Amino acid sequence: MSDLFPPFEPDAPEPPRRRFQAIPLRLLVPNVVTLLALCAGLTGIRMAFEGRMELALGAIVLAAVLDGMDGRLARMLQGTSRFGAELDSLSDFLCFGVAPALIIYMWGLDSLGSLGWIASLAFAICAGLRLARFNVMLEDPNKPPFAGDYFTGIPAPAGALIMLLPIYLELIGLPRLVVTPAVAALFTLGIGLLMVSKLPAFSGKRLGARIPRDKVMPLFIIVVLSVAVLVTWPWATLSVVCLAYLGALPFSAMRYARLMREHLSRHAPTPGMEGHRPAASEDEDRPGHLN
Repeated sequence: MSDLFPPFEPDAPEPPRRRFQAIPLRLLVPNVVTLLALCAGLTGIRMAFEGRMELALGAIVLAAVLDGMDGRLARMLQGTSRFGAELDSLSDFLCFGVAPALIIYMWGLDSLGSLGWIASLAFAICAGLRLARFNVMLEDPNKPPFAGDYFTGIPAPAGALIMLLPIYLELIGLPRLVVTPAVAALFTLGIGLLMVSKLPAFSGKRLGARIPRDKVMPLFIIVVLSVAVLVTWPWATLSVVCLAYLGALPFSAMRYARLMREHLSRHAPTPGMEGHRPAASEDEDRPGHLN
């Protein structure tokens, strides 16, 4: 009987499991900065509803500064994550799509009725489409190396700051008759279209990645002076920067076109070899394969 019915042996107890898994601090710091930018955008909306436009604009500028910091912090601390990328996109849509649209509407587009609301709504939609396109854009292996120095369309933070230019101009002393709500509505639509356009805009992401030692001290002085000028004359400084950025867009497009022509001329096919193409492999015929 003992062979047919072996004695019962209870299973060995499982080792205790840790309830929580520790997360490295370097993964949290960039996300905290992103959340601070999100808080700044929400605060800008509140200030606009309360009629305190200067504080509302300052909140959007602060959100843009924080947005420029979180990605660099994530790369420096090796704290990039899918969660951080999704959180950054949501924060960008609110800070540079929804908040600026509501601020410009509360500033003067509300006097246009439904037309003013449509202009604000169109800008927010363009910002969302711009961010969605940026998130799903795949790296093209055939893309020329210089293309990494350019955005496709103006980025959302720059578009938000430029779209608020009519408010800057009024705050530096121009009367509302010069910057009318109708002109501001058209300007808002134009900036929204620039965000979703294919216009190559110089990004400057690789500019200053490595700085010579003899340029470090002048760089510190330039940064300190720039911050001092921005704090002392914020609206005049922002107006000049926005107009300079818009004026530089045609030159950026022309330089991109020139570099593309040079790239194509260097990689032009050899005469007589245009009709010769290697047979396609099975992988190239599969849907979704990147050629």
